[in-house]
Amino acid sequence: MDQEGAFKTGDYQNLLEIYGYSKDEIAIKIDKTWNSLFFDEDLKFYYEIDDNLAYISDTGNNDVRTEGMSYGMMAAVQLNQKEVFDRLWRWTKKYMYQPAGEYKGYFAWSCDLRGNKNSEGPAPDGEEYFAMALLFASNRWGDGKALLNYSEQAKEILHEVVHKGVDSPGDPMWNPDNYLIKFIPEVEFSDPSYHLPHFYELFARWGNEEDQDFWLKAAEASRKYIKQSCHAETGLSAEYAEYDGSPRFEEGHGDFYSDAYRVAFNIGVDSLWFRKDPWQQEAAYNLQKFFADKEEYTKYSIDGRKLEKPDYLHYLGLKAANASASLAGENEFTEKYLKDFWEAELRTDERRYYDNFLYLFALLALSGNFRIY
Repeated sequence: MDQEGAFKTGDYQNLLEIYGYSKDEIAIKIDKTWNSLFFDEDLKFYYEIDDNLAYISDTGNNDVRTEGMSYGMMAAVQLNQKEVFDRLWRWTKKYMYQPAGEYKGYFAWSCDLRGNKNSEGPAPDGEEYFAMALLFASNRWGDGKALLNYSEQAKEILHEVVHKGVDSPGDPMWNPDNYLIKFIPEVEFSDPSYHLPHFYELFARWGNEEDQDFWLKAAEASRKYIKQSCHAETGLSAEYAEYDGSPRFEEGHGDFYSDAYRVAFNIGVDSLWFRKDPWQQEAAYNLQKFFADKEEYTKYSIDGRKLEKPDYLHYLGLKAANASASLAGENEFTEKYLKDFWEAELRTDERRYYDNFLYLFALLALSGNFRIY
């Protein structure tokens, strides 16, 4: 295990190859997955329309979300798919961007497939993924004109999420006192899966110079918060949590369920990129140990009590995220999780959007292809 992360070393560990899968096999699987999710008529969630625009549909809810659009942009920049990236960004700015009012500079978190806003408010995970994808695009392809001046677009987003309420109406997406991202700007609690300290490290370096200190503090605060949020024995965290990391039950999201699956992926990628928190290896081990003897994935309390829920939705997403935890450190479970992941099939039903995105991201990360650009 490297003592420094890929940001310094440039070494993106290909765990799949280390555990016996050939480079050709991996390349074929990546190409097939990308084409299935974006262009296969039966599986895709990506749809191109006139005027060089495209959107990604949450196929389970029949809407367009900032989560999905920003995920699509991140996948596109990772795989050097500039046309797809630009189409998604144009649609986002045309239909989701808020040009005025208390949400000025933010993006409506949900629109219908025609671009009408279902909700005016934003979801901060969209903004942070938009900003990171745009900075990568700038570094990989260079800035263009108008909407494709990627770095300027990113910096505008990063300014708003920090300074909203100070130099413009509304609420910031990060609490200015504890440097923690909020679930939505108006509330004072968080979502552990929103915490991306590996992004904040890069925002500090490539974002607005005046906010460098803020983002470094946010990265440190988020790593501490993730540790507080994950149960010491199971490694599980809640979907929503208070600022001290304890589960928040008021809205019905105080257990380990859909949103929370992403925490394992985030821990793995942060460890891969920056290797700043040795605890992450322990967290990955605890999580993988907890699920190692579980025959079915379902909803759990963070201390590991199984909670029955008949509409369990995202079994593949959880499988992919738990495999990604191996990026934080190998253990006796690594081979099992990689094999289970490799043999898993893409979802083909109406709930394929979330699961297949997590599958694609895990595939890229585990093969050394989820990179800093």
